[in-house]
Amino acid sequence: MRRAAVEMRTEFAFELPRGYVDDAGTVHRSGVMRLATARDELIPLRDDRVRENSAYLTVVLLARVVTSIGSVTDVHAGVIENLFASDLAFLQDMYRRINSEGHTRTPVACPSCGHGFEVDIAGGRLGES
Repeated sequence: MRRAAVEMRTEFAFELPRGYVDDAGTVHRSGVMRLATARDELIPLRDDRVRENSAYLTVVLLARVVTSIGSVTDVHAGVIENLFASDLAFLQDMYRRINSEGHTRTPVACPSCGHGFEVDIAGGRLGES
């Protein structure tokens, strides 16, 4: 019996909690992050900014794997630097989930009845998971 080929998902859509505000004041919330390659994780280690401040690794790494935020398709370190802290934390968590766990779903339980289910933390407004 032949198994159906499973398509590997390499890009993940997301919705930032607050949104990136560009120079014109436009707020961009929807975006796409791709899976990281070994190269994506190695190249930032040679970056002078990372050598001077290891915390900058997050900025350089996310700039490599976030392919768009709203209409911004040139996502560079400057864009990541200007995200709100809550959006940066969101992207860090998403990066960890898709590159370690392979998905953006997390188990939750209803606080009233205790019923367990999964929600997709990457997107949608409240009630759309």
